[in-house]
Amino acid sequence: MTIFSKIIAGEIPSYRVAENENYFAFLDINPMAKGHVLVVPKQETDYIFDLDDAVLSGLAVFAKRVAEAIKAAIPCRRVGVLVLGMEVPHTHVHLIPLNQETDVDICKPKLKLAPDEFKAIADAIAEKFSAK
Repeated sequence: MTIFSKIIAGEIPSYRVAENENYFAFLDINPMAKGHVLVVPKQETDYIFDLDDAVLSGLAVFAKRVAEAIKAAIPCRRVGVLVLGMEVPHTHVHLIPLNQETDVDICKPKLKLAPDEFKAIADAIAEKFSAK
């Protein structure tokens, strides 16, 4: 069982922003930007292109809804999409608020946020997601 499956099951706390029967979205605790969200299928599959077509297309549509909520809650020009999949063997999509291309730099130091700041960001995105 991956760390993401444990988060989905509620065994590990997270800052959840959206969920349905097939997908789960939560704040990255080592964010590149405020509002950096990870979107995962509840189905534990290591590599994104090993997902069946229905799960993959559903992931894209769910991620789009989450990205729209991020853009509505966090001041940014765009929401970038990054799929690396090397750090955790469970498909995940990074959604990162962007104002310039250099905002997506996996080598730069990650933000350090206090728990109350994570909660406020998660609540703001979740509110916008629910409003859609």
